[in-house]
Amino acid sequence: MSVLIDRTPPITRITLNRPETHNAFDETLIAQLTEAFESLREDAATRVVVVQGAGKSFCAGADLHWMGKMVNYSFAENLEDARRLARMFEAIDHCPKPVVGRVHGAAMGGGAGLVAVCDVAVATPDARFAFSEVKLGLIPAVIAPYVARKIGYGNARALFITGERFDAETALRIGLVHRLAPADQLDAAVEAVVENLLQNGPNAMAAAKMLLHATQTLPADELRSLTIARIAELRVSPEGQEGIRAFLEKRQPNFGGTP
Repeated sequence: MSVLIDRTPPITRITLNRPETHNAFDETLIAQLTEAFESLREDAATRVVVVQGAGKSFCAGADLHWMGKMVNYSFAENLEDARRLARMFEAIDHCPKPVVGRVHGAAMGGGAGLVAVCDVAVATPDARFAFSEVKLGLIPAVIAPYVARKIGYGNARALFITGERFDAETALRIGLVHRLAPADQLDAAVEAVVENLLQNGPNAMAAAKMLLHATQTLPADELRSLTIARIAELRVSPEGQEGIRAFLEKRQPNFGGTP
């Protein structure tokens, strides 16, 4: 299997499992990763998703053999191929569960795009990144909306046209990753993020993600109406009521029974 799925409620760990290629994307990995995240949408037992790579790297971008096939693809075939890749990134980006990236080694091209669609990314100091598509006469097209939203237009503009590699400190500074941890402390740092997320209302986190997506697309008047409606709905929801009562009663809220 190119993608391994370990469901141990309330956590699901998804491992890119092509270590011999530094977990580079090909048709199979893309299809399996898409299926994994689409199946998680309705998985009430999963409250946090961790994405990681087997072997020496997180994800080195496109597989050379896969790219070799593209040379002989027609325009129509390339369109369909790009649609499959876009569906994968959309499935991850719209996952209602918090997605935590465990990043080490190389995160290049689409691999760096995968980091961009994680809600929280923890990386080792020696991790390395690049949007190097221009060096092949291509552009980071499918991942562009997610990357620009994550690191900002100015940073994306510079990194997209230079294709230069950058280190983990730079990735932290521009917001592609959220914290750094030494390799021997990476798992502990990821677990600390996961434990923090598990203290939050799962429905509230899903609603927060949906609201953030809406801020990028809705006109101001529609967004205002949405924000008003959503906070009112959540205040009277079982989860919201439990959270408010727990705060007033100076105790930890019990969100364990909510999806």
